[in-house]
Amino acid sequence: MIRTRRTFVSHLSIAAASLALLGGALPAAAATAEDLDADAAQALQSLYKSNPGAEALSKKSRAILVFPKIVKAGLVFGGSYGEGVLTKGGKNAGYYNSVSASWGWQAGAESYGYVVFLMNDKAVKYLEQSKGWEFGAGPSVVVVNEGVAKNLSTTTLKDDAYAFIFDQQGLMASLSIQGTKISRIKR
Repeated sequence: MIRTRRTFVSHLSIAAASLALLGGALPAAAATAEDLDADAAQALQSLYKSNPGAEALSKKSRAILVFPKIVKAGLVFGGSYGEGVLTKGGKNAGYYNSVSASWGWQAGAESYGYVVFLMNDKAVKYLEQSKGWEFGAGPSVVVVNEGVAKNLSTTTLKDDAYAFIFDQQGLMASLSIQGTKISRIKR
């Protein structure tokens, strides 16, 4: 009984520390629509400078979902949060948030950005009509790393969406957007 209680208290302490760490890493107030628009435009230009293949991909995409800054933190239990902008035809078409939760062997905090190029009308329609797009369900998403980026061309583009992760800062054991849920928000 005492051992069970100690285990429970230990797990409860770890969960509380994780939430405190995550809470401290999240922004206190949401950005205005204008701030988010400017941050998204700047993030997209930064991605294009560091990865010319992303810019070429943008010209073939139907829409682009830009999350300029995602904050992720965890200590056994973790999570991430960020807000982004959907652009279609060079114009902003909506605002979205990106949320994930995880548990396991993890400790640390980091920030990063990511951009999802929606390549067909099916992917755009799914994003706009779903009550939240969970990566791993719905349209297929390929996370593009340096090796994949070198081999992308107009003839090899066969998936619904391509995601680029960039500007990673901080210390966290791993980075993944699998399990992320994207939902529309009002701005």
